[in-house]
Amino acid sequence: MRSENTKTKVLFLCTGNSCRSQMAEGLLRWMGNSKYDVYSAGVAPSRVHPMSILVMQELGVDISGQSSDLVDDYLDMGIDIVISVCDHAAQNCPVFPGGVERIHWSIEDPFHGWSVEERYIPRYRKTRDELRARIEGFLQARVPHRRTELT
Repeated sequence: MRSENTKTKVLFLCTGNSCRSQMAEGLLRWMGNSKYDVYSAGVAPSRVHPMSILVMQELGVDISGQSSDLVDDYLDMGIDIVISVCDHAAQNCPVFPGGVERIHWSIEDPFHGWSVEERYIPRYRKTRDELRARIEGFLQARVPHRRTELT
């Protein structure tokens, strides 16, 4: 059982670890009030997409220093929650040791290639905003509910 002062380790997983999982990592780190150690990885990692960096900067979230990592690098890190953000990654996710909670969100991939063109920004914003809404729900579900005493 995790102590009250120990951070929950969350890993976001997608195929290339370039768009969705990178944005999700940045969002949870930004929104999670330091209650989480947040990571992202891919089953076939590449690099962080410049458009992901751009749309996150619009929120004031800097993900430019994040790296694209292989999921296998996290197998022995004591991850508590794995959130897959694409169907391919969910199907190809390795088995993590221990009692890992698995969550799956099927998020549309904004990837269109490595070019940085203004016409693709709405796709990345849509993905970012959907991830933000999912993470808000994730955080709300983990807030202890207070009992209201009737007087």
